[in-house]
Amino acid sequence: MKANKRHSLIAFCVAGTLLAGPVYGFELFGIQFFGSEAQDADAVIGDPRTYDLTFETGTEGDVDAALRGASNLWGDRDQPASGVPGLLAKARGDYARMIGALYNLGYYGGSVSILVNGREASSIPPDASLPEPSQIRVTVDPGPQFVFGPLRVTNRAPMPVLEADRVEAPSEIGFVTGQVARATIIAQTEQRLVEAWRQLGYPKAQIASRDVVADHPSRTLEVSIVVDPGAYAAIGSIGVQGTQNMSPAFIVRQTGLVQGAEYDPDDIERARERLTRLGVFRSMRIEAAEQVQPNGQLPYQIIVQEQALRRFGIGASYGTLDGLGVEGYWLHRNLFGEAERLRLDARVAGISFPIDTAEFDYAFGGTFTKPGIFTPETDLVASLSADRSVLPLYTETSVQGRLGIEQLFTDDISGGLGLQFQHSYFEDDATFGNRNFTTAGLYGRGVFDNRDSDLDPTEGFYLEANVDPLYEFEYENFLARATLEGRAYFAFDEDANYVLAGRVKAGAVAGPSLAEIPPDLLFFAGGGGSVRGYAYRSIGVDDGMGNVTGGRYLLEASVEGRVRFNDQFGAVAFVDGGYVAADTFPGLDQLRLGAGVGIRYYTALGPLRLDVAVPLNKSPGDPDYALYVGIGQSF
Repeated sequence: MKANKRHSLIAFCVAGTLLAGPVYGFELFGIQFFGSEAQDADAVIGDPRTYDLTFETGTEGDVDAALRGASNLWGDRDQPASGVPGLLAKARGDYARMIGALYNLGYYGGSVSILVNGREASSIPPDASLPEPSQIRVTVDPGPQFVFGPLRVTNRAPMPVLEADRVEAPSEIGFVTGQVARATIIAQTEQRLVEAWRQLGYPKAQIASRDVVADHPSRTLEVSIVVDPGAYAAIGSIGVQGTQNMSPAFIVRQTGLVQGAEYDPDDIERARERLTRLGVFRSMRIEAAEQVQPNGQLPYQIIVQEQALRRFGIGASYGTLDGLGVEGYWLHRNLFGEAERLRLDARVAGISFPIDTAEFDYAFGGTFTKPGIFTPETDLVASLSADRSVLPLYTETSVQGRLGIEQLFTDDISGGLGLQFQHSYFEDDATFGNRNFTTAGLYGRGVFDNRDSDLDPTEGFYLEANVDPLYEFEYENFLARATLEGRAYFAFDEDANYVLAGRVKAGAVAGPSLAEIPPDLLFFAGGGGSVRGYAYRSIGVDDGMGNVTGGRYLLEASVEGRVRFNDQFGAVAFVDGGYVAADTFPGLDQLRLGAGVGIRYYTALGPLRLDVAVPLNKSPGDPDYALYVGIGQSF
């Protein structure tokens, strides 16, 4: 058997491209390891032009910050422009950008002057000759701030019968007489007025006219809007273009749209989400016809571009105690024309030197998914797998399978229910000896998830419950296993640079004595996804002979503070706790505690995670520290 595993883990992912020409740099997760970004920029800009900038706004605070944020001259002041035409184009574009920034803050009488070597930029021809560096002076006079006068709307939509069709009123988004007249609020008001009609079944509603008048003596902005609701419509015929292997009829059925049903923009958006979840399209859009037909129906066309049918991937990991591990998968995303997915996974781990194949871990499995079996949100899922795991306490060889359905009830709530079976052989168990177990039964899972991100959540909640009622045939016992986990995320500022995250997990197994329960159904704690600072599955029940076995009860908790310094880097500090008990549910005073700090490097894939943790109340055999590397936050 192997020693305690997961003392440290380094996982990596490298993507590369073979080029026909010379290679001048290497970039991984946005980090340039050699080569120079400045050299690349100079190679693109044939005639770099620099400038000395004077920027005067005549104000401070939000107005000054908004003007500087809108100005490309200010934002790019440390970077050369592409020749004289590029410099002048940047300067001329700043007129509209800064006037727009003033409008967004309610300033409708301001003026902007941009002098390039003493001449207004708008009057300088693109082929003019300019000295190097040029002298640019930006002067802004914001003028007085305006407030909203009364809003006049012609053809305002009536109040809906259903609360789900209700759209925010202009006053709810800030269009209130006497409030600052921000231009963005006017645009948002127009969107709400149109959306209110569309929620009532009028898909071609639009703004017919608008009249915005700035009354300078009273410093008020008077807005008059006329809405054209267009014709009431129902869903018409639905066509499909661009399919190669997909069934057009299935695509239409999967949208959930029914010809003759009242038009509802929420139904159209839901149809887009359903088709996107299939994972078979490189691109997809749902287009409405230009006009409502004389019969009152609006036809739709679904235009798709399919992805390649097959995909594969490989990965590797290394741990100081685990050794080398390699894994791969093969995916077919559309077996029979209705987005049926077959995924095969294989893994070999525990490879160390000198090589001993008896210490290897093996796993192989396949999962078949058939979407839309009863409703567009119902999937049939079948899986079969076999694995051999050499763990510190025993060696497990098993085969297992599942057959069930997965249901998406709402955007936040999902669940699964089905049948499962497993046959396992446990050998070299120092506490209970060699044993066979065969189980069959049900599984159930429910999830509530309204987090803003899976890999880097900053707000929201996650709650997952699992229940597995089983019958074990070797010892002829009924047993049940249940877990409940909750996570919460709270951001303390608008940009979510300061986040407090918390996690609590509890589990219990009901049934016979520990000797007659399959060890893989018992609970352990410790490791990167549990209690950091302790070895993987090292927290369990002491059998009285110096061995750690699984327990009947589990309690875990984590608190983590996260700080993001900039677009790339952040840091965390955390405390984890966990306890496993044999016959009584653990109390808070019995927790094993670990604490540590970590750094984060943010990429498009999610944050790269590096955590270092130490056990606070270690037992004999526990490590002095543990290192964890991965993609995504720890929870």
